[in-house]
Amino acid sequence: MFHVHPSPMRASRTATALIAMLILALLSPAAFAEKKKKKVAAVQDKHEPRVEVDTTKLVWPEPPNLPRIRYTNYFAGMKFENGAEQGKKPKQSWMDRLAGGQSQDEKVASKNFPFQMLGPYGMAVDSKNRLYVADQKVGAVFVFNTETRDTELIRNGFEAHFAMINAIAVDDDDRVFISDGKLAKVLVFDANHKIAGQINEGLVDPLGLAIDVERRLLYVVDTKQDVVLVYDADSLKPLRKIGKPGKNHTLTGPGEFSLPTNIALDKDGNLYVTDSLNFRVEIFDAEGNFVSQFGQHCDAIGCFERPKGIAVDSDGHIWVVDSNLALVEVFNRDGELLAYVGGPGRALGRFNDPMGIAIDKNNRVFVSEQYPWGRVQQFRYITDAESATMKAEREKAGVGKRQDAQKDKVQEQGNPKDTSRLNTPVPQTQ
Repeated sequence: MFHVHPSPMRASRTATALIAMLILALLSPAAFAEKKKKKVAAVQDKHEPRVEVDTTKLVWPEPPNLPRIRYTNYFAGMKFENGAEQGKKPKQSWMDRLAGGQSQDEKVASKNFPFQMLGPYGMAVDSKNRLYVADQKVGAVFVFNTETRDTELIRNGFEAHFAMINAIAVDDDDRVFISDGKLAKVLVFDANHKIAGQINEGLVDPLGLAIDVERRLLYVVDTKQDVVLVYDADSLKPLRKIGKPGKNHTLTGPGEFSLPTNIALDKDGNLYVTDSLNFRVEIFDAEGNFVSQFGQHCDAIGCFERPKGIAVDSDGHIWVVDSNLALVEVFNRDGELLAYVGGPGRALGRFNDPMGIAIDKNNRVFVSEQYPWGRVQQFRYITDAESATMKAEREKAGVGKRQDAQKDKVQEQGNPKDTSRLNTPVPQTQ
């Protein structure tokens, strides 16, 4: 037997084929990774709002009126640059670089995973100005540092999920109260976000929460029972009820509820409750006695179709989120419409399925949205005192008279958005 040696030309062709196969095998992960990267980028382009406007000019009402509400920010829940040394990426192997993928450390470290809000609802702000957002779809509470934009989760997807979280309240010790409708509980966490207690006595479907830190009272709206339950905020013991339970959303009288959703307190301890199926806001004093109500059912601005979140600002104005109208409407205690922000859409300053609202001690206003993905928009309320100062400065500079003349001219032309009828410091937004 003898061996036939291949010719040099044949050996060269074989070697070339082997090299080509090796290059193809090495480059195919890169091609796949590049295709995946483009797909992810396309999804992000689709979902992330494009900021193509000067957000400093997003004010309500529009000039020449004095602004009373400014757009300032938004949160979507993504984590950025969460490595130990920001700006430095973990070292990648040559195969990772060739394939365009992450290093093994990046793949394993959960802190580098992006977290996106999907169904944010209730919100609250603690003493450190951290924003807490209950996400019903993620089953977690997002905690945003509004200064550094660092994000953490309470009970994220790598641990136990909440069943159906709705609202959040934070007391002066930074204890966090979270209502869970499916568990029929209010869970209490300490300032370090460790479980510290729970309330389940008397609850069926808890939703809205509010804390009176002066009187040490916790208010819980139970949507299914049509009542507001009052607990001692320290002992967590039940004290009393507001409303009449067991009527299956049929009550319409003053001080009664039909599917109440959320609750807010003013600085005097008065309660404001959104009574959704009665399309109104009911007001109670600090002792739980009915005071008044306002609201009517229609699809026009100033009416209610599906009132949800509610908050009270430092000047006592009542802010109500209407999810169907895609609006945030501002009223005085007599129910007179003072301002509104929003309208359907994904542009900044507009809303799709808005749900919750929170106003903090710094007059920052946060509004949560759920469709088609979650985000929280942040505004700044300009107070009555600040507005008066701005007006005085403009008049001193001679700007006020020119602007008044412009407004008079517009009104003479029959501007349908005339705001001269409002006699309150907060003008109707445009």
